[in-house]
Amino acid sequence: MQLLLIHSDYIEFEAKRPTKFAEDIEDSAKKGRLEDALCAFIAVEKFDEDDPDAVVAEGSKQISEVAEQVHAKKIMIYPYAHLSPNLSTPDSAVNILKGLQESLSKEYEVVRAPFGWYKAFSLSCKGHPLSELSRSIKLGEGEIVSQALKSEAKAVSYWKIMDLDGTLINIDKFDFDGHENLRKFGQYEMAKSRAVDAVPPHVDLMRRLEMVDYEPGSDSGNMRFYPKGRLVKSLLENYVLDKAMDMGAMEVETPIMYDMDHPTLKKYLDRFPARQYQIEAEKKRLFLRFAACFGQFLMGHDMTISYKSLPLKMVEITRYSFRREQRGELVGIRRLRAFTMPDMHTMAKDMSQAIEEFKKQYETSISVLNEIGLDLADYEVAIRFTKDFFEDNREFVHDLVAIVNKPVLIEMWDERFFYFVLKFEFNFVDTLDKASALSTVQIDVENAERYDITYVDENGERRQPILLHCSPSGAIERVMYALLEKAARETDRGRLPMFQTWLSPTQVRIIPIAERHQPRAFHVAQDLGFRVDVDDRDETVGKKIRDAGREWIPYVAVIGDDELVSGLLTVTIRSESTPKNAAKFKMNVDDLRKKIQTETSGKPQRRLPLPMKLSERAKFI
Repeated sequence: MQLLLIHSDYIEFEAKRPTKFAEDIEDSAKKGRLEDALCAFIAVEKFDEDDPDAVVAEGSKQISEVAEQVHAKKIMIYPYAHLSPNLSTPDSAVNILKGLQESLSKEYEVVRAPFGWYKAFSLSCKGHPLSELSRSIKLGEGEIVSQALKSEAKAVSYWKIMDLDGTLINIDKFDFDGHENLRKFGQYEMAKSRAVDAVPPHVDLMRRLEMVDYEPGSDSGNMRFYPKGRLVKSLLENYVLDKAMDMGAMEVETPIMYDMDHPTLKKYLDRFPARQYQIEAEKKRLFLRFAACFGQFLMGHDMTISYKSLPLKMVEITRYSFRREQRGELVGIRRLRAFTMPDMHTMAKDMSQAIEEFKKQYETSISVLNEIGLDLADYEVAIRFTKDFFEDNREFVHDLVAIVNKPVLIEMWDERFFYFVLKFEFNFVDTLDKASALSTVQIDVENAERYDITYVDENGERRQPILLHCSPSGAIERVMYALLEKAARETDRGRLPMFQTWLSPTQVRIIPIAERHQPRAFHVAQDLGFRVDVDDRDETVGKKIRDAGREWIPYVAVIGDDELVSGLLTVTIRSESTPKNAAKFKMNVDDLRKKIQTETSGKPQRRLPLPMKLSERAKFI
């Protein structure tokens, strides 16, 4: 909302002719005059439609404050479209203007000039220092707060634990002995407090390992990725994409920004519990996507689909998705405002097929996280549903619990607040007792109708599919956070932290003891393949070994005189070592190559992200 506030000797108007947007008014309302009045020229904007009640409240507050400052007892509300190029719909403008009139009339004499009429007016400005003021009201800096977010804040949930027998137990009655992380997760979810009041361990690790860092030149929650971090991120992206395609998904690419006034998208925005980035361009109000739903559903609307194609899957690795997370929630890479989301959507023939696909995607998500380095003991399961869905599918929900073979957190609603009737998440609980969702699948019962997505059934009739939203891993950056937090936990337990070999930026480091051993070191590096580097720095062997350990390198091969004579390598294997005992083995190059091949088979391959020679590397931090 834009305000131009004029303290006047008098203001009078006469409505001459209606436009096509004119509100219906009585003849008596076509003229008005106030003396010694504050005249509020007002342009109601698109932003204001997202929360009109809040805009009315804030607008009334600011007009009242100025009226009090200039000692005005009378207020003229005058619609004035020329104050903004980004106007609301006429109906919204009239409703907000009426709301201002009603609110201000409690303390002031108020006259409102009619909306949508060509009007003549006369005005005499008093001319003192406060007689001409302007105000701009953009609640939350233009942030859109969806009805789903408002509903989420007000939603009444029933929190339960489902045990392995399928029994629902009130969370305050469940015995959490042996399930400490589940207890922490349940407390976190019920409290709904996402703010972080301490720095989690992964922040130090992401910087010390030269993977990720803050970018002071950008908005909070937008990070810089150094070569090693970019490599890990890329490998994860490619792996999750491959797994989605193994499930039959077709890779697509869609825009990162959309028209906020597109009728279908506007309705969906209001149903998704996320905060948006918003930009203006060429008199359009655009938002940056927070998922791939928009593009894939618009694509689905335009497709010709037969029942023979179902279940039909599309997937995109969104680099990036954008959400305006609260500033207090942003720390490290746990929760970001710009993130990479593997986003797969499935069109299912009916609810029966949707449930079948849900279970397959649930099992695939477990497998994906396991191959990345997160097993069932590393995260807790939340299953959320409406009461009606549960009553109809109680056995299916119990099957989901049986698959993970441990109690899970249940959230149940009497009525549906969002677009889904069933949802699961795998949640990592970190050392600060904060939970972060990784993999998820949702059964969506709204958006096929909203986007008019149809398929042709066996009888030639058009039907609307059930939609599933799936991210087999969750946001890629959050997976990296979970791996780093798990590594910190392993360190606290007296174990050596590390990534899976296929994810390690350097898979093998070769350490020549002296300069004369370097030719052999480089020859071995070339012969091995994979991501191999050589520590050719002028440092002691002990320091080189310690530095390799600080980088969590899975295989460290030392070459000295004995190795030159024997042709073997002395290899320290990190996965078999302890902080006090390095597991060293004699092996030839072929043995080491085969061992790495076994550990990286079926995984994405990328080249070494930095120069092979450590002496040629720059320091990023």
